[in-house]
Amino acid sequence: MEVVASVVGEAVVATGRVLCGSIYSMIKDIVKFQSNLDILDKEMKGLLAVKDKVKNETEIAAQEGKAPVTKWLEEVEKLMLKVNQIQTVKLSRRSLNCSKRYRISREVAKKLKEIEDLLKAGSSHSGVVVGNHSMPRAVEHIPGPTIQDQTTSSKNLAKTMTLLSDDEARRVGIWGMGGVGKTTLVRNLNNKLKSISSIQPFGIVIWVTVSKNLDMKRVQTQIAQRLNLRAKMEESLDRMAIRLYQRLEEEEKFLLILDDVWKKIDLDSLGVPQPEVHKGSKIILTSRSLDVCRDMMTDVEVRVEVLNDDEAWQLFSKNAGNVVSLEHIGPIAKEIVRECGGLPLALVTMGAAMRKKRKVEQWKHALNELQRPVSCPPHIEYKIYNPLKWSYDSLEDENIKFCYLYCSLFPEDFSIAISELAQCWLAEGLLVEEENYEDSFNRVIVLIENLKDSCLLEEGAREDTVKMHDVVRDVAIWIASSEDGCKSLVHSGIGLSEMSVDKLSYSLKRVSFMNNKIIRLPDCVVQCSEASTLLLQGNHPLDRVPERFLQGFEALRVLNMSRTRIHSMPLSLLQLGELRALLLGGCYNLKELPPLEGLSRLQVLDLSATRIRELPRGTENLCNLKQLNLSQTDYLKTIQAGVISWLSCLEVLDMTPSAYCFGVKRDVQEEMACFEELKCLDRLLVLYIRLERIPYFSDEDLSWIDRLRQLHFSIGPMGKFLPTRHEKRVVSIRCLDLSLEE
Repeated sequence: MEVVASVVGEAVVATGRVLCGSIYSMIKDIVKFQSNLDILDKEMKGLLAVKDKVKNETEIAAQEGKAPVTKWLEEVEKLMLKVNQIQTVKLSRRSLNCSKRYRISREVAKKLKEIEDLLKAGSSHSGVVVGNHSMPRAVEHIPGPTIQDQTTSSKNLAKTMTLLSDDEARRVGIWGMGGVGKTTLVRNLNNKLKSISSIQPFGIVIWVTVSKNLDMKRVQTQIAQRLNLRAKMEESLDRMAIRLYQRLEEEEKFLLILDDVWKKIDLDSLGVPQPEVHKGSKIILTSRSLDVCRDMMTDVEVRVEVLNDDEAWQLFSKNAGNVVSLEHIGPIAKEIVRECGGLPLALVTMGAAMRKKRKVEQWKHALNELQRPVSCPPHIEYKIYNPLKWSYDSLEDENIKFCYLYCSLFPEDFSIAISELAQCWLAEGLLVEEENYEDSFNRVIVLIENLKDSCLLEEGAREDTVKMHDVVRDVAIWIASSEDGCKSLVHSGIGLSEMSVDKLSYSLKRVSFMNNKIIRLPDCVVQCSEASTLLLQGNHPLDRVPERFLQGFEALRVLNMSRTRIHSMPLSLLQLGELRALLLGGCYNLKELPPLEGLSRLQVLDLSATRIRELPRGTENLCNLKQLNLSQTDYLKTIQAGVISWLSCLEVLDMTPSAYCFGVKRDVQEEMACFEELKCLDRLLVLYIRLERIPYFSDEDLSWIDRLRQLHFSIGPMGKFLPTRHEKRVVSIRCLDLSLEE
């Protein structure tokens, strides 16, 4: 009995403990009823904040074609409904008995746990959108000036936006004179669509720059890149058109913006579905000609007019600065604005040119120059050329004027490498020949920045490049075609297959046929005895230079045949005694050159990416050579001993990467150039070479390396690493065996 009593007693005690604990828990939940509701309210607000963030990212993901996070959002919505039901008891909590309070408290505890779990899951979703990277963004922001302060332009923007929702306006033409702001208008239209991407009416907006010389392949490539389609260089226009058509058919709605159209574009050949067939598509084009809009069968044309007087004054003042508010300057400034005729490009150019100039004589002179008649078609003279030519005339230095005109030799919309300009300007004598490479390059940067400040140059599409606005370039060509001492013939980038001899004359100073499709050069003596520059680079079909062709260019200082298929150069090259720059980079078929000892004035020799196996005979006699580019010479295996050390004026030697590998004297054959020769080059500032192994010197003086401003020593097998000019001093080691030999 004692045993039974003991067992029963323990059971009663245990049951009491459980019962007491349960009662305690119940009492605690009842007492904390209100605080639990407050905690639930606080935690739910936190969850809803995360939900809003994830939902926003989900909307962006949908625009980018990425998989949205929907399941988590649905779970939050369900929980929110349940919590709302619980929170309604706040209104009637005084009538709740203890039993109901306890039950609700227990429910609150469960919901708090669910909130905790959803918060953890939500933090993993926030900022992470799993998706298909091949799908492009619906709209890409395009940097550029805004027109929000220009009433006229804003009205045009609003009108064009309205046309996007008009089913009858499938093709819209934006037209007006050059420099009036058509590109700015459609750029603002694009960015307006970007700002309302949450209600985006188009699956994708495609921006394409066409330019004067229509290149269908280039236009197709821009569209393909926007669609994240891989453009294949060898692919035919027809095949690319089929791929573009098939891809665009997948879009329910798309907008194609064709900027700067000069002639009719066949949409079928381009690979763009006709808007009449693809009901969800629209096309907007900009052009200087209403006839082009008609040829493109636009449904509506929007003419972009010049700015009104108030807008013109605001734009000019913004660029000229507070100086226009001065009492003695203001009236003349307003006269200048009137002379600009409301043309935005002219207003910006003139405003920048007069910025912070405080002498009334400067302003009177500017007005007088604008009002002076020039032999030119009236509409171009008054609306474009006079204001821009004044900006040219106001350049204080004759050299900077020539530098500006020189840039017009390059094709429209072409990004010009600053390093190439530096070489040409040096050869033309536009720079101080006594300056070293670094000082000369610094001077080039100053000249370019001055031209940018005058709105005569702008940033190029790539780093370390510049380009000219097409109207500014037109003005430069117009000037250069008429002024003595700088008369130029510019036929660059216009698709020519032949060079017309009748276009060439004694009076020409510079000739450019670059970036065409020239197959052959005239096989005769061309009478261009005054020409100092001849640009033929980028004519890929060209494989031969006739012997007689160069004989008429005896004053030539710059000859650029880069990126052609020529195998050699004629002996008549040696008659160019004034030649300063011979640029043959990228002539991948070029294997040899005639002896160069007669070109004693040569300062720049570019043989990069050619097939030369050794340096041309007579290279050691190029006593004025400053820059020698032998980079990417995969076949260069021989450099005779002594050749490099004889180039006493050499400042830049670029041989990275090159098949030729420098070694120390004791390790190379006696007849081959060695590393020690380089110390003889007292003016050397930039050195890019390859070394077979890390050189070891016991007592050798290497202090000459300290004076180098830029160096790149590539040690080991030949690689394809190319240093940029921003990397001043680099030593790279590639696949080097560091094991000790017995």
